[in-house]
Amino acid sequence: MEQKRGQLTQRIKDKSKELMGYEISQTELRLMPYIQYVMLNNQTLEPSRINKEEKDILSIWRGYNFIDGGASGLKISKEFWMIICDILFLGYVDID
Repeated sequence: MEQKRGQLTQRIKDKSKELMGYEISQTELRLMPYIQYVMLNNQTLEPSRINKEEKDILSIWRGYNFIDGGASGLKISKEFWMIICDILFLGYVDID
C-alpha cells in the first residue's frame, strides 16, 4: 500500500510516541502544517480556522508546554518546532 500525503501511518504514530510521549491523531497530524505556517508568518492563530477538536489538541500541546498563546500571539518551543518538522517530513515528504 502506498502512503498518501498527510496520512497517519504506523511509523508516524511510532515517531510521535518517541518524540511526544503519545500517538498523535490524524487531526493532530493535519494541524501541524497550519501551526508551522502560522509560526513562519504572522504568529497568530485565526480562531475561525480552528474547530473544537483542534482547540482541544492545542490545549494538550499547551499542557506539554509545546506552545503558548494563540490568537493574540502564538509561541512555540524549539523542541516542539523540531518535533513538528520531523513528523511532517514523514507525513508529507518521505512518503514511500
